[in-house]
Amino acid sequence: MDSDVAIDMCTIFKSAIRRVLPQAALVVDHFHLVQLANQTLTEVRRRVTVTHRGRRGRKGNREWDLRNRLTRSAARMRGEHVDALLDELSNLPKAIGEPITAAWNAKEDLLDLLATARTRPDREQVRDLLYRFYRRCADAGLPELQRLATTVETWWPEILAFLHTGITNAGSEGTNRVIKTVARDAYGFRNPVNQRLRTRCATTRRARGHLDAR
Repeated sequence: MDSDVAIDMCTIFKSAIRRVLPQAALVVDHFHLVQLANQTLTEVRRRVTVTHRGRRGRKGNREWDLRNRLTRSAARMRGEHVDALLDELSNLPKAIGEPITAAWNAKEDLLDLLATARTRPDREQVRDLLYRFYRRCADAGLPELQRLATTVETWWPEILAFLHTGITNAGSEGTNRVIKTVARDAYGFRNPVNQRLRTRCATTRRARGHLDAR
């Protein structure tokens, strides 16, 4: 039976699934693509700050103050806030503002492409959005954006599968995060049974009855 498997962009995961489930269709989870795009933008911001200022960014440097707003999706911001952000970038020194603006636009182009998932995008729409993203990365001349574009190209079949299916492993990622948080809060577990019970308690209400009240 054919199936879809959502994975991170990890070649080890890809090889393992191909070996165990050779007929499965691989789907890249969009969360990791968004995370990678934001990481790329952050790398550009940090590099140009060090190059121009001779040090890392700190409070008082506008590009550092804007770091959280830069990684927010423009689709979740009000129009006037997006305009204000772009105005702030244009007022920065050219050596800092232009590369950051280019990286921000490339990130938003990729997010626009991913936003077509579950909307049954036609071939032309996907092609135009993908071309816009690639053109932005190529025109910017930034090594960070070139790496991002190469990663998207390498994983494009799996990314396209996400656009067609909308499948994500967000549920399992969220559960894994809760499990790690429980272990960290307990400074680790020496008893595997206690770890299992605490984990089940934290990840599902239905499992709380397994805890021994004594």
